[in-house]
Amino acid sequence: MSAPPSRRGRDAEAPERCLVPGCGGDAVRHLALAEARRAFANLPEKGRRAPLCRDHYKQWKKETKESRTLARLGW
Repeated sequence: MSAPPSRRGRDAEAPERCLVPGCGGDAVRHLALAEARRAFANLPEKGRRAPLCRDHYKQWKKETKESRTLARLGW
């Protein structure tokens, strides 16, 4: 029997890398590129999604906390 197909065509053995320049960590979260640019202005143009490592995801959460809270209160 052959191995089961990987999810969405991605190779399960090659983890994606964080998109933030200078970081080589494994990506644990993916954000829309426009959302990630709210905290990291120097992201390269690479697709629609921005893979982020754990540390940069936490940094994004801290930097956008106030605006995300205000957006939730608006509806």
